[in-house]
Formats: sequence, structure tokens, C-alpha cells
Amino acid sequence: MADQEQQDTLLELLNSTPVVNGVVQDQLADPEEARSWQQVHGGRGTADELRSLLQARDALQDVVRGSRPATSLAPLLKDVTSRPHPSPEGVSWELDTPAERRMAVETVMAWSAVQRTMPGRLRPCANPECRRFLIDRSKTNKARWCSMAVCGNRMKARRHYQRTRDATAE
Repeated sequence: MADQEQQDTLLELLNSTPVVNGVVQDQLADPEEARSWQQVHGGRGTADELRSLLQARDALQDVVRGSRPATSLAPLLKDVTSRPHPSPEGVSWELDTPAERRMAVETVMAWSAVQRTMPGRLRPCANPECRRFLIDRSKTNKARWCSMAVCGNRMKARRHYQRTRDATAE
């Protein structure tokens, strides 16, 4: 399973294009903010690294939404290899990829680990006006919104308003 830190980084990257006041924002559009984000998440903060990361983000968003097949991620993994690293704890595998693509490749690998170990739990928010994603860690696997406090309450309030409006119209 992808560790919690990798899952959190994946989710933060996927959620870096939220809708604010009805307009899609790209939180990585500003070079300084992007550099800081990259460095906080273990990157070097270079422009080439950011380009690869944005390609991975856009492709992964489409894959998770179902608008592109998972095979569309293949170009991001071109020429990536994995080398065994034996230790007293067992064998671990280290990715061998160009430095500027490492963050993008690790993000795709984190997505893959979530798909494999938590199938169906990474999904878009059920609010059609929201562009965020969630990883459902609940026992029942029924979470629908990126945030109950924001999208969940909005959607429930809309349904309540619609029901009461329909009831008074009869």
C-alpha cells in the first residue's frame, strides 16, 4: 500500500486545481508557489520537474474521473526502471528515473498503489461543481464528498431545498 505520506501528496496534487468562486484555480501556476510545493514534497523545485509534475497531475485527474484510460499514463513512465535493493528487512525496489521526472513518476506509482490496495476508494467529489478528489478511508466506502463541511453540506442543503420547494409546489 502507498504510505500515508505518498497518498497525501497524491491527493494534494490532484486537488491543486480547485474551483474558487466558480472559477478553476491552478495552485501551481505561480512559479514561486509551485517551487515551494515541490520542495515541501521532496522535489528540487525546478521548472522541468514542475512540467513533468503538471503532466502527471492532468493525466491522473482525467484517469480518476474516467475521461482517459489508465494506459494514457504510459508516456509518464517511459524509460523508468526499478532496481532491487536487498537489506536485512528484505528486498525493496528503487525507481531509476531522470531527476526531473522523479516526482511525477512517484505520484503515478502512488496512484497505482492506491488502485491496487484500495480499489475504488480514490474518486472525484460527488459535487458536480467541485474539482477535488478524495480517498475514502471509511470502513463502509461510502464517502461522496471531498469535505463534509463544504461540499457535503452544500449538496445536502440543495437536496433539502429542492424537496421543500417541490413539496410546497404540490
